[in-house]
Amino acid sequence: MQLAGLLSRTGLDVLSHLSRSVTVPVIDGLQAQGDLIVIPAGFVPQIRMSWFGARDVPPGGVELVRGVAGNNPHTLVADPGTCQWTRGVHDSQRLGVAAFVNTAPVYLIHPEHGGTGVAPGTWVVRRQRESFNGSMGPSENFGFAGRTVLVAD
Repeated sequence: MQLAGLLSRTGLDVLSHLSRSVTVPVIDGLQAQGDLIVIPAGFVPQIRMSWFGARDVPPGGVELVRGVAGNNPHTLVADPGTCQWTRGVHDSQRLGVAAFVNTAPVYLIHPEHGGTGVAPGTWVVRRQRESFNGSMGPSENFGFAGRTVLVAD
């Protein structure tokens, strides 16, 4: 599917510098879109998912993460009846934000990154984190030395 068709179907948009004529790849494996990482559930057996209260992805999609100051949402979109999602992710590292199971390709759309497709399967969505080891100068590490912080693009 081309990005233009995906945007037309969903009513979402991306920044103008992105080509709408590109084919959105559908990937069957680990992938990232900005600060989100989509992981096959079998890769992270220590993360438990609760499907109690899972919901179908609505026609307009569902925002999995929204960036700092309410900008740059990562929106999961799917054809009706092909994907259920949940926020019931039990992750000891507290990086898990959602999980979904899909029977047809689904797509993540982000204003800056465009779109990426996810092949059918069961998936865990986690946030990216960065560690500060204190190697930066005091004016650059903002007091985060030895800490882990979440990334929000």
